[in-house]
Amino acid sequence: MAVQLHWLPEPPSTWGDTLAELRSASSGLTSWTSLTRLAGYNIDFVQTLRLDRVLLRLFPSAPPELATKPIKLAVLASSTTGHLVPGIRTGALRRGIWTQVYEGGYGQYWQELNDTSSDLHVFRPDTLLLAFDAHHLFGPLDSTVDSALQTAAACWKIARQSFGCTVIQQSILPVLPPLLGSNEHRLPESSHWKIKEFNFRLRELAAAQGTHLLSVDNYAEWDGLKEWHDPALWHRAKQEIHPRVSHMYGDLVGRLVAAEQGRSYKCIALDLDNTLWDGVIGDDGLSGIGLGQGHAVGEAHVEFQRYLQGLARRGVILAVCSKNDEVNARLPFQQHPEMLLKETDIACFVANWNDKAANLRHIAATLNIGIDSIVFVDDNPFERNLVREALPSVAVPELPQDPSSYVSCLTDAGYFEALSLTEEDRVRVEQYRANADREQIKQSSTDIEGYLQALNMELTWREVDGVSLPRVVQLINKTNQFNLTTKRYSEADVRKLIEDRSVIGMHLRLTDRFGDNGIIAVVIGKLMTEGDLLIDSWLMSCRVLGRQVEETTLNILASQARTLGARNLIGEYFPTPKNGIVKEHYAKLGFRPTDDQSDGRSQWILDLTTYDERVSPIRVLKA
Repeated sequence: MAVQLHWLPEPPSTWGDTLAELRSASSGLTSWTSLTRLAGYNIDFVQTLRLDRVLLRLFPSAPPELATKPIKLAVLASSTTGHLVPGIRTGALRRGIWTQVYEGGYGQYWQELNDTSSDLHVFRPDTLLLAFDAHHLFGPLDSTVDSALQTAAACWKIARQSFGCTVIQQSILPVLPPLLGSNEHRLPESSHWKIKEFNFRLRELAAAQGTHLLSVDNYAEWDGLKEWHDPALWHRAKQEIHPRVSHMYGDLVGRLVAAEQGRSYKCIALDLDNTLWDGVIGDDGLSGIGLGQGHAVGEAHVEFQRYLQGLARRGVILAVCSKNDEVNARLPFQQHPEMLLKETDIACFVANWNDKAANLRHIAATLNIGIDSIVFVDDNPFERNLVREALPSVAVPELPQDPSSYVSCLTDAGYFEALSLTEEDRVRVEQYRANADREQIKQSSTDIEGYLQALNMELTWREVDGVSLPRVVQLINKTNQFNLTTKRYSEADVRKLIEDRSVIGMHLRLTDRFGDNGIIAVVIGKLMTEGDLLIDSWLMSCRVLGRQVEETTLNILASQARTLGARNLIGEYFPTPKNGIVKEHYAKLGFRPTDDQSDGRSQWILDLTTYDERVSPIRVLKA
């Protein structure tokens, strides 16, 4: 069976007609949205090619209205990759990202990286995809894994030094034949074994050096190598990746590009009946639902719950979105002996008879996350289609009929692609549950001051360093709502900033009586030649809004700016479709407007010579 994007709904019969109509459309946001929706179906590599042609014609440059950052991606390879480029552009389009792709000359990756006058250096990518093939690295009998890894690391170093770019390294497809068979490890000089060792050690090296991996070996193992590689195509055209999986290859690249921008999904909202268990709890009762050992379908549901537990432990928020009586809905969580998920695993539990689109909006508001951060999982096709129509930014996987395939549907979809894992990710569910406890205190307090005092908050700040760098970069690239300028920085960008003595780079952690909220804010300030400190970036988790963290942060920032000799703080607001909540941020903090532009941007100034620290219920600590 050909590799498919099976988690996406099948394209309607009008898919081709809609695409044909777009060929003569204008290149506005409406056309972009239409193309994005067409990319959101289970299309094959031929349809991907057709879609890409229209995309190139309508959008040779990025639409200015996009909330996402346009990407300049260079593909350097030792094999033919032209057939992969349309899939890459479409994979990014599927996630609302416009991508300009530069394809290096066949096998010219080393020359192009080292030649400062090359077209690659003129292009100056912000993302580099490096793809080696097995024949190139391990075809020669005298090749070694050490030398192959050294080549990869040298390319990464040059790319970062030359462009300061994000680097993605493709793993190697195991296309060279074994010589011993099952005991190939006893012949370490075999090319087949060298590929396995290279891929294993590559992961360690990439983790140590901040390079992201495109693990095509894993997907080829899952789908079958013959789906991904055809020796005949290799010999005829030096195509290591088969064209029929080019749409899947492009989707994998699109996931990494989206994850770099913080556009992976944060929350999975779950239906209950026939999704977490077999049967209908309201009709079948606790003893009548299928769940656990001795029930084939019930075992599949338990396996699905085990997968969800794993997602929660790595930081994905679990929510319930069910049409049910709430007492009945909670019963399996509370009393069924085979139920793995418990109420404490669920950050937001919504069970009523409202439509599910309305309940998803409620979940987003309760958790203080964007509606486009949610994946909605439901076995009912009617509910899935309703949500797709009402909330097109919510991801709705086309769940298969057999619950044994629920896990593979979600893993194949890659909704929760991550480039790193921080300690804050691991405790995120506990943080959101603690927010519910805070809300209870807030409701019982007679005034906001009493509520804030009762929280016993402490704000600990420290300068950005190597230890906190991954979490800081993650916040910079995933925070959309409370983000004054929405500038996106790679790890290399932030490293350069914090090495500059004229730059203030700090992150802030908030704790209270209910626990640790983790790193919740990042502020970057640059001392200008005029003696003013420009607030380059100010972003904060919406989970802590309304607790006077903003005022307390300003106190810290003002103090540090004075230490650098700054006379004024300059704040800027760059409007996006998502950051309207901070439009009046600087005004509320006492800044004076200096410049309003036609595109909605504004600039603000605060005189540090007359600024008095704000009174705050938060205790400040320096780490």
